[in-house]
Amino acid sequence: MRCPFCHYEESKVTDSRSVAEIHATRRRRECLQCLKRFTTFETVDLTIQVQKRDGTYQDFDQQKLINGLDAACRHTKVSHDQVRLLADQITRELLEKQVREIPTKEIGDMAMEHLQKMDVIAYIRFACVYRRFKEINELVEAINKLNEDTKDVIQEK
Repeated sequence: MRCPFCHYEESKVTDSRSVAEIHATRRRRECLQCLKRFTTFETVDLTIQVQKRDGTYQDFDQQKLINGLDAACRHTKVSHDQVRLLADQITRELLEKQVREIPTKEIGDMAMEHLQKMDVIAYIRFACVYRRFKEINELVEAINKLNEDTKDVIQEK
């Protein structure tokens, strides 16, 4: 890290702290030449390219994920804070995959998997938009599959 005062190339880290609000790490540094101290903030550069259905690519945008989840969860028991936590969790899962490109289908599947556990209505709303149901029987099939999955979970308990 270059010193902002003397532009020397080397410094030592004297303190590190996580800053949750901005998803960053705050580092207190000391220049090895002029001995002045300065602070840096390090954030993760999330450069995952999302492949859209039409074949185009765009940068992953967590806010778009939050907006989609928010719309599905509106007027349900899922709060906006829970939506933000879910988006953070999905983002972390994407980072752990360590991929440079990911299709929207995979992100949608991840969201649906989590929503199914959180709220059935939010899950169905998200599925309607995400899967682009064209016929009512497609929606009925999704609900029937959800009922089967729910029965399996109840029987396991």
